[in-house]
Amino acid sequence: MADHGERFVSIRLLLVDDHELLRAGLASVLGTDPELEVVGQCGDGRTATKLTADLAPDVVLMDVEMPGGDGITATRAIRASHPSTAVLVLTTFDLDEYVLEALRAGASGFLIKTTPPRELMAAIKTCAAGETVLGPTVLQRLVETYVQRRTGSPYDEALGRLTSREVDVLRAMARGLSNLEIGAQLFLAETTVKTHVTRILTKLGVRDRVQAVVIAHDAGLMR
Repeated sequence: MADHGERFVSIRLLLVDDHELLRAGLASVLGTDPELEVVGQCGDGRTATKLTADLAPDVVLMDVEMPGGDGITATRAIRASHPSTAVLVLTTFDLDEYVLEALRAGASGFLIKTTPPRELMAAIKTCAAGETVLGPTVLQRLVETYVQRRTGSPYDEALGRLTSREVDVLRAMARGLSNLEIGAQLFLAETTVKTHVTRILTKLGVRDRVQAVVIAHDAGLMR
């Protein structure tokens, strides 16, 4: 079929899981969304790293425990050599050590395999847009883990630099909302929300949304 006008550009996906049946199911489900294109599949982390170089996917959907190369090591390697490729970890268990290690390795998100298809599709698009995705239970457990390790809340000065609108955006971030959802809730354009998020991270002196969310909870903004 000939192109007419501007060509539609889909999000290129690489599926990584050692269960072939699960990969086939994911490919079938994700293939129903015209914005998503599965360009490759494999069953271990080492192959995933090679295929990322060969196929240049926008998002890698990565399992954690796999024979022949685990997902955390593969995530670290992919993010180091292909920083424009996002990695969304999709695993059976939302164990704290998995979440922390995945985020340290550079993962853009962490979801469990019971996530409904529509939520998974939305999460993939969010990661492709450069945002962080954490399921509600994963986010809460992560925050609790960080907070338990901290003593005191030395964030009053940093939080005092935020405008009232930035505080509203930070609270929404702490509830796990994406930029699009925050914009809808606060009646702001998504580009405006992105600007607020960038300023919040700068003022708080943190590198990503997860750390900002931890500060919000630790400082009592959600109480």
